[in-house]
Amino acid sequence: MKNFIFIVILQFSIFGCNPKKEKQEIAAPSKVEIVEKPILNLEQANKLAALPLRCINIEYPNRLSQTLGGNEDLKPPTTLHPAFYGCFDWHSSVHGHWSLVSLLKSFPNLENAEEIKQRLLSNISKENIDAEVAYFNGKHNKSYERTYGWAWLLKLAEELHTWDDLVARELEMNMQPLTDLLVEKYIAFLPKLNYPQRVGTHTNTAFGVSFAYDYAETVNNEDLKNAIRERALYFYQNDKNCPITWEPSGSDFLSPCLEEGSLMKRLLSKEDFREWINTFLPQLKDPNYNLEVGIVSDRTDGQLVHLDGVNFSRAWDLYKIAEDLPEYNHLKNLANKHINYSLPSIFGDSYEGGHWLGSFAIYALNASQND
Repeated sequence: MKNFIFIVILQFSIFGCNPKKEKQEIAAPSKVEIVEKPILNLEQANKLAALPLRCINIEYPNRLSQTLGGNEDLKPPTTLHPAFYGCFDWHSSVHGHWSLVSLLKSFPNLENAEEIKQRLLSNISKENIDAEVAYFNGKHNKSYERTYGWAWLLKLAEELHTWDDLVARELEMNMQPLTDLLVEKYIAFLPKLNYPQRVGTHTNTAFGVSFAYDYAETVNNEDLKNAIRERALYFYQNDKNCPITWEPSGSDFLSPCLEEGSLMKRLLSKEDFREWINTFLPQLKDPNYNLEVGIVSDRTDGQLVHLDGVNFSRAWDLYKIAEDLPEYNHLKNLANKHINYSLPSIFGDSYEGGHWLGSFAIYALNASQND
């Protein structure tokens, strides 16, 4: 009996654990790498401006995404879209123009600034915009560029509205008929949309209304704000546990989870958003949370290079979610990591990425500078 007691005590001494030591080991935080914040300065701005300048007046190659009603619709891009025919497709042309406006607004001393203004005035002329409006009013074009291209057009309109420059006033006035038409299209379409599109590409609903909401806030368009708010809350307010580990898909350039989070940050009060995001993406609050960048295996492949876009768009979403919420400041470090991975690769890139990625980089960099 004494031997048995001795063995039990010995086993406890060998295999038992020190509760105090175990607690200390569990509580010890992992080391988080601090990523350098990217910089948008005049030198960088000049490099970024070169990307849309190379393509806004390049007609081919061109992806029209056109529905043909007959032979009469077979026309060259410069005829169908005299304002936004370059940069491979309509929406890329639109946000290429946005890029130049954004950079000129932030850096008035941009190289060739006057030449850039003249090219903007030439493309976004009253006559050219009238032709764009006629295209959207065509029988087969009611849903053309819905809602991705619509969103970027309103982002361009917002950028012009907030740019204190005489050229901006002329461009804004020229573009107003198309801006008004797309606002009307949003207001008519959203009540009919019974289910949101939760994808990582063009038709993502959360992205499509986020930029539109920014425009509505800037110009104080209550009808558009109310249409977006009503539908977005219907779609997303009760969402929980978004499966962000499923992202990204092979050709995503948007994050379905983070786009939704970024949209709800625009719509909810600070306290309501805190409660919502903690249910929707509870892992974001962990200071050690990590989200690996999207890895691009071939930047000459027009689909695979989308993953550079997902890195930039994730970054601007993470910055938006963390805005004015100190407990989420660590997400800015993640955003920087995503920008820094893709930014060096977009210069001298193939046309597959070069015709559009500059805009995504600029928007992400603007988000980082506004912090």
